[in-house]
Amino acid sequence: MSKIVIALGGNALGKNPSEQLLLLKNVAKIIVNLVKDGNKIVLTHGNGPQVGQIALAMEYSSNGEAGTPMMPFPECGSMSQGYIGYQLQQCIQNELKMQGIVKNCATLITQVLVDSKDSAFQNPSKPIGMFYSKDEAMEIEKEKGYTFMEDAGRGYRRVVPSPVPIDIIEKNVIKLLVDNNNIVIASGGGGIPVVLDKSSIKGVEAVIDKDRTASLLAKLIGADTLMILTAVDKVSLNYNTDNQIDLDVITVNDAERYISENQFAKGSMLPKVEACIDFVNESDDRKAIISSLEKASAAIKGKTGTIIKRR
Repeated sequence: MSKIVIALGGNALGKNPSEQLLLLKNVAKIIVNLVKDGNKIVLTHGNGPQVGQIALAMEYSSNGEAGTPMMPFPECGSMSQGYIGYQLQQCIQNELKMQGIVKNCATLITQVLVDSKDSAFQNPSKPIGMFYSKDEAMEIEKEKGYTFMEDAGRGYRRVVPSPVPIDIIEKNVIKLLVDNNNIVIASGGGGIPVVLDKSSIKGVEAVIDKDRTASLLAKLIGADTLMILTAVDKVSLNYNTDNQIDLDVITVNDAERYISENQFAKGSMLPKVEACIDFVNESDDRKAIISSLEKASAAIKGKTGTIIKRR
């Protein structure tokens, strides 16, 4: 029996609640099939589009006639964890029942510790929320202390830091649940970023890369396998060219060489490969897999996907 942490991309979850619910029915079948094969599953997911929608709605409402209170970004992140987790666990529960499997599935709202001195806090780079004109952005910046940047000619957007995760506050609860044979959904969207303020934790305005958090989570709960599900079946060299080469099995040394050759795009495959390196680098007994959602079952069995191992 393997203990597997699966990271599902937020863009694979659709553009609205009804589309997401439809797509998650297929995700549930894949997850339950892995459970039927005897695996213990912890599922995490992205939330980029979803938390953006929530933040946008809250921002629009607070600036409009409704005049609702401004919602801090950590709270928006927690809302996205609850909303995605609710639909995901419901679909998994329905699929378990349909297949006659007696097993529990639960979503855990998860806080992830970051270092308040992380250099990312001096260099916010992750765009969130609405587009504004330059004048509007400067006014909000003066009023609320936000940082804005011009975004691809479309206007100005607020940007927040993307610090490195260093611990998961609820790690012991997650491990207890999965070790007792429950399906767990945790650390959604990379987790809610928190810092230590003396002896207390508090939320911060930031976004953590979900693949980095998935790697950390896999290490903390003693997982055998980290599986990152994305839009392609395998990692490739010379991606989307006539010379594309799909990779079956690579070592950490191979992966680091390809990174030095700029084979992996910064906004897509690079953080996934780096997360896999981080997970496998401490043990020969661990493996990481990058593949597509549709091929997840086959990838676990070594029939497709790219496997990354220590050596």
